[in-house]
Amino acid sequence: MAPKDSEAWTVCASVKGLETVVSNLLKGEEYQFRVVAVNEKGKSDPRQLAQSVVAKDLIIEPSVRPKSSSYSVQVGNDLKIEVPVAGHPKPTISWTKDGVALKQTTRVNVSDSAHHTTLTIKDATREDGGMYTVTIANALCSKDATIEVITLDKPGPPTGPIKIDDVSAESATLNWEPPSYTGGCPISNYVVEKRDTTTTNWVVVSATVARTTLKVANLKTEVKGVTAEKCYLHWSHPSHDGGASISHYIIEKRETSRLSWTMVEPNIQAISYKITKLLPGNEYIFRVTAVNKYGVGEPLESEPVVARNPFTTPSAPSTPEESAITRDSIVLTWERPENNGGAEIEGYVLEKRDKDGVRWTKCNKKRLTDLRFRCGGLTEGHSYEFRVSAENAAGVGKPSTPTQYIKACDATYPPGPPNNPKVTDHSSTTVSLSWSRPIYDGGAHITGYVVEMKEALDDEWIVCTPHTGVQDTHYTVKKLKENAEYNFRICAMNFGLSATTDQVKVSEAPLPPGKITVVDVTRHTVTLSWEKPDHDGGSKITSYIVEMQPKGDEKWTVCSDAKALEATIEGLITGEEYSFRVTAVNDKGRSDTKPLAMPVLVKDITMEPTINLLFHTYTVKAGDDLKIDVPLKGRPQPEVSWKKDGSALKQTTRVNVLNSKTSSKITIKDATKDDVGKYEITLTNSIGTKTAEISVIILDKPGSPSNIRADEVSADFISLSWDAPTYDGGCQINNYVVEKRDTTSTTWQIVSATVARTSIKVSRLTQGTEYQFRIAAENRYGKSPAIDSAPVVAQYPFEPPGPPTNLHVAHATKTGMLVVWGRPANDGGSPVIGYHVESKDQSSILWTKVSRGLLTENQFKMTGIEEGLSYQFRVYAENIAGIGPCTKSCEPVAARDPCESPHNLKVTNITRNSVSLFWDPPEYDGGVKIVGYIVECKELPNGRWLKCNFTNLQETYFDVTGLTEDAQYDFHVIAKNSAEMLSAPSECTGPVTIKDDVEPPTIILEDKFRKYFWFNLFSILVLVLIQSSQKSKDIVKPVIFMFPQNLPKST
Repeated sequence: MAPKDSEAWTVCASVKGLETVVSNLLKGEEYQFRVVAVNEKGKSDPRQLAQSVVAKDLIIEPSVRPKSSSYSVQVGNDLKIEVPVAGHPKPTISWTKDGVALKQTTRVNVSDSAHHTTLTIKDATREDGGMYTVTIANALCSKDATIEVITLDKPGPPTGPIKIDDVSAESATLNWEPPSYTGGCPISNYVVEKRDTTTTNWVVVSATVARTTLKVANLKTEVKGVTAEKCYLHWSHPSHDGGASISHYIIEKRETSRLSWTMVEPNIQAISYKITKLLPGNEYIFRVTAVNKYGVGEPLESEPVVARNPFTTPSAPSTPEESAITRDSIVLTWERPENNGGAEIEGYVLEKRDKDGVRWTKCNKKRLTDLRFRCGGLTEGHSYEFRVSAENAAGVGKPSTPTQYIKACDATYPPGPPNNPKVTDHSSTTVSLSWSRPIYDGGAHITGYVVEMKEALDDEWIVCTPHTGVQDTHYTVKKLKENAEYNFRICAMNFGLSATTDQVKVSEAPLPPGKITVVDVTRHTVTLSWEKPDHDGGSKITSYIVEMQPKGDEKWTVCSDAKALEATIEGLITGEEYSFRVTAVNDKGRSDTKPLAMPVLVKDITMEPTINLLFHTYTVKAGDDLKIDVPLKGRPQPEVSWKKDGSALKQTTRVNVLNSKTSSKITIKDATKDDVGKYEITLTNSIGTKTAEISVIILDKPGSPSNIRADEVSADFISLSWDAPTYDGGCQINNYVVEKRDTTSTTWQIVSATVARTSIKVSRLTQGTEYQFRIAAENRYGKSPAIDSAPVVAQYPFEPPGPPTNLHVAHATKTGMLVVWGRPANDGGSPVIGYHVESKDQSSILWTKVSRGLLTENQFKMTGIEEGLSYQFRVYAENIAGIGPCTKSCEPVAARDPCESPHNLKVTNITRNSVSLFWDPPEYDGGVKIVGYIVECKELPNGRWLKCNFTNLQETYFDVTGLTEDAQYDFHVIAKNSAEMLSAPSECTGPVTIKDDVEPPTIILEDKFRKYFWFNLFSILVLVLIQSSQKSKDIVKPVIFMFPQNLPKST
């Protein structure tokens, strides 16, 4: 470098890389720089920096530019996110996750360099997903960038609770929310399962549900115990019996391929039935119909069921092995199948196929029950393959893998010797051998191999295998003498002839030891450990020789002769470096040496305590012993303390702690559930403190459930719930056992022994009976003590309803009556489900029920009555608790048609305060005499109908008085007969204005005068009734006019 405008160049750095930092410059000075390359032949020409540089601090605004805004990683894989950064002065870098400072662990690390910040996540978990923000800041400002990390995994569970809507006798609609964690990709489908709460078996409803809702149908009738010829049908009583008890049920069936139903049982009182004579393989639907005295209800259908056995065909037996091969027969043996399909194996079917053919044919005419069969009738010189199948109650299973082709012939030459015999493994008392098949089989199939052995100094060979040989091309010889040298040979056999391998020798010098590790170093000692050799040469390792070499010395010195895999070398000089090597020794000599990779500097080492947990959770069965061994390290030697559930661990005759330099051990004898908990080990030395936690689980039968509650009590059922045991025995609660007893008895009866939840509905109870229940939990290790409930009486929590209101006959004729009423003022706490109606003749004392079944409406039409008789009625209301008291009987009503209305109503006179009316009697009086009339008027336009006569009116005319002058009125008349029945009102008069009026007089001739008209030859006699058109209401005396018969017309 050189100051600006100066030619005095000085060397400021000599580097091997392509970058350097020049220091000790003067602030504010301007410098020139140039670079020269150098090799063995000399220096290059200098290359000068184009511009001079002023020595001063540069200020660059920080920047952060991630390569991508989101990263995806599969759970269990590693993720590395490298983010370029820039800025001067060098910015500080910080990371946050979801708004919280990122906590670095052994899995999650952040490393920074001059131009990058790198986030590394090892073995990613779903918790690593989220929004990561990297922030860089210097004196100028700060910048940040957000990166989304998506972890790909199976989704979390759907979000509950599951909502159950639209529940009916046969179906229910389920709704749920998607999982909060989708696994980093869209949910493809949901799997919905169901189970009867009396069992622990789940059945798939649908495995392809695309939405978060599903209607589950066919929930009521169940078909169980299905076999190829029979099944068991179960159902529940109807929720509503129609007002009368169920007398019996009708069971029908049909094949799904047909439309017609077939009667199975027309009269069954139970709620379960065994159906037989099904056709194997056919699919059936069953339906059950309830019957009471009023008729047959709606049927309830089952799901389709295929008539087949619950067990399957067995798996395949092992491949048959051949022996005793002759020109016309072969003996074959095999092993049982691993899975019998759920039913006992009844026999086997052995088949053969000629190499020149394509069809498999049976070897056995009768079912085979043995695992061995001699197949005869073979053709000499032909090759055959064989296979075998197992058979159970479900049928014949899959065949085994076929054998290789086997030639039917008598052996004529011995086979060649087995190839490549070698020792594959050995111990102090065993040797494992392997070989390959002979190249030449002697013209017959190899039937087996015989292994022989002898000690090296003996002459006699001893057979190790069975005399018939082994089929495999490997064998382990056991019970050998330790440190003895053996020779082995293998013989191949065909039908009666054999050939032998050369001898196989075992013992030799061992291989070198495995990896050497420095266990500990102090100011005067080094402790080493190493792994056993991969091969001990066929003889036991007797010792290991450890040698050392001080740094700068070429001589190796034996410093230890160890029997174990560890040695401590003492008497070393503090501060010196030493190299070490180890040699394995057996009876045959020494192995090659194995050196320690790096020299060791002898000095005291300080080390923070470390805990290497072998397991985080220990499990032991109650009554067994438990040992927890925790390896530890630390220099100086750390102090060890234990806690259980936050309190200092108390040592007893059962619980002991034993500490050593390298480990701390807890021994628990005869473990009990009191030993369950969190055990915490703490190591402390002058360098630091380390803590680790271990969970201990004792496997035992669970504790008792608690807090039994009667959530719902009714006359025939009680719904119970309880709390799960606080101690589950170290494993999942499989089920609960629920029992009941009548408090007048000491005998307990099992309600259910397979309750999977902490609730149950106990049905078929007797109303008014007091019950007590007891519940026990059960896991794989046994059943807990039971807990008893308080006594509970099976009764409805409400009463029958009160009597209906406002009972009356709304309409009556000679053939029927309409009875109506209102709902009871008190429903007893449960909704009214219907009514019952009774009637009687007024002269009778016997009430008769006239409603058939339960009436759901507030009215009843009674027919079949006797004309002229008077009837009374009373009504009862019913809810689920029963039938309440009846109403008071209504007034007697006669069975007659109502009389017709009066007709031809006319206004005959009007004054300023009265109106005179006249009408004709009804044409039909209802079968009884008309005894009077009721005249009503209404002031227009908004008045009400008011009665005008207050005494019985028998005439067909009436003067209405007390009216308002100039007002308008309307009038009608109602007839009444002797049965106290009123007709409908007559037609109205229409508006009538109240004022004096002058009208021509009118003559009204009454019926009694009309009979006096007569005629003769000489005259006509006329009788006239004259009525004044003014105020007069009296009828004048009759006036008689007589006219001559021949009076002229003009007169």
